[in-house]
This record gives sequence, structure tokens and C-alpha cells, in this order.
Amino acid sequence: MPNLLQIAKLNMGDGGAGIIEEASQMHPEISGMHPWSGETIPGVADSRTVTGLTFSTLVRTSVPKGGSFRGINQGVAAVSSGFENRIYSTKTFDKRFECDKAAADRYEDGWQAYLAIEASGIMEGGIQDLGKQFYYGTHATLGDAEGFPGLLQSVDANMVIDAGGTTADTGSSVWFVRWGVQDVRHAIGRDGEFDMGEVREETLTDKDDPTKKYTGYVQNLLFYPGLQVAHRYSCLRIKKLTADTGKGLTDALLGKGLSTFISNRKRRPTCIFATPRSIEQLRASRTATNATGAEAPTPTSYEGIPIIPTDGITNTEPLSV
Repeated sequence: MPNLLQIAKLNMGDGGAGIIEEASQMHPEISGMHPWSGETIPGVADSRTVTGLTFSTLVRTSVPKGGSFRGINQGVAAVSSGFENRIYSTKTFDKRFECDKAAADRYEDGWQAYLAIEASGIMEGGIQDLGKQFYYGTHATLGDAEGFPGLLQSVDANMVIDAGGTTADTGSSVWFVRWGVQDVRHAIGRDGEFDMGEVREETLTDKDDPTKKYTGYVQNLLFYPGLQVAHRYSCLRIKKLTADTGKGLTDALLGKGLSTFISNRKRRPTCIFATPRSIEQLRASRTATNATGAEAPTPTSYEGIPIIPTDGITNTEPLSV
């Protein structure tokens, strides 16, 4: 909750420069925009809207095999596909802001302008929360147990490659993802409802003395996000990429990841998500082959698949994850 000192700092800010966002992060898995090039990432923004709060997908798990040929006057056994209904649920995402009315009213451009600044902060914070949830889901410390399952809970064991890092709490992951209707999609419940509610005045409680009350402005960001990973091989993880020498991201690991993905999914991933540290590890592992002897450039793709930097993945994953 803002205090008078924060309001004073805002009043002394550079009106021409606006708010300098040192707290912003890169979350292309949510925004759908490449943070360095500004290009659209195909498929990310193609969210699924859900009438209620849960939805299901019908998955063909096997096709009829055998019995395709027969001899004259001989019959064949009846065969059929195998199917599975997979249930997904969206979760309640509610980000709330409270402000003492007397403090906000002191902002020189008016309380409405101050609340607009805070609303943009709520949106940025919400995107950052969703970016982490996309990867870590309901993990107790890396994600939010009240949120929707992420890639970590969805990835098949056959789609995990161990890079072999051993330095505790310096772990990171690289994720291969295939976006699409039959693969990975964001979902929003209640017909895609996304509500940055109206500002309202409420009676708030003094945090140091519950018997004392005051009037404040209150606003909520409310919607119902979820994640669909329709195909069991729609994502692949390279884990235990650490600060150890030789245990970072390499072309060999990317090659193994791509081969594994294609062998199982029978399709190529549409993008690769990695931290800037992993991307730098990949660059440093390469030997420059040019006339000037310049360092190898920062990699932006692998075999035509874009490598996209994100802050949604951490460089401090426990090795047990």
C-alpha cells in the first residue's frame, strides 16, 4: 500500500520520461511478443475461451493396427481406436490493489492518474505471475499451488533431458514447446472474461490496529486462466543446466532435444524458451568461424526454431525439480 513518501516521489518524477520501469520483465510466453525483436510468436496469443471453468479434450491414444490384409474367404477381427477424455480446469486469478484515499488524492495529477499508474503495475505483476505459472505450475516454491498446472506438471517423462549440472540452486531449464489447437494453448474461463474492475471506495483496516478504519481506493484484476497441454509430447524440458563448467546449454543438448521431440511428437516444436544465461552459455560454447575472429553471435534460433529469452524460467531451480 502506498504511503505519502511514495506519493511525494511520484510528484517529483520526470513528467517527460514517465515511469521508468525497472521492475518489468520478459514474458513472451504470455505476451506473445519476442522481447528482443518485437515480432509476434505464432500461436501464443491463440487462447481458448471456456464457457465455464473446466473443459475437456478428446485424445486418440491409439489407432487400429493389424488386420488390414486378409485371404480369400477369410475374415478379419474388428478393431477400433483408443480414446481418452482429459479434463482441464481454469483457476481464479485475483490481484488486488488498495490505497489510502488521503494519500492518492495528494498526487499532483489527481487520484485517477495515480490509480492508472498502479493499474499498469498490477497488469505487469499479473503477467509476471502467469509467466512463472506457465512453466512451474503448482510447484510448492517455484509456482503457486492454488494456480493451474504448468509445463512442469504436464511434461512426459520421455521428454525430459538431464544436462547433468551439480551446483545446488543454480539450475535452469530450457523448454521446447509446440503451440496449437492440438498442443499447448492458454485457456481463459467464463467466456474469456478479463476484468480490470472499476475503482471503488471501501473502508480499510489499519494493519497495526484492526480497531481503526480509514477510507481507501480499491481495484482488482480478475480472470480465470488455465493451460491446455493436449498432446503428451507437446513440450520437452532440458533440466539441470547449471553454473558448472560444461553443464550449460550446448548445441549437443539442443540436438538431442529436437531429435527426441520429433521422434515422439512426430512434429517440430514451434519455439524454444530459455533464460538469457542459457542463451549466453550456448553462444559461449560455440567456436566462431569467421575471417575477423569475432566472437560467435548471440543465437536466435536452432534449426530454424526461434530461441526466445524469458524471465519466466529461473536460474535458481533446485536440482531436485
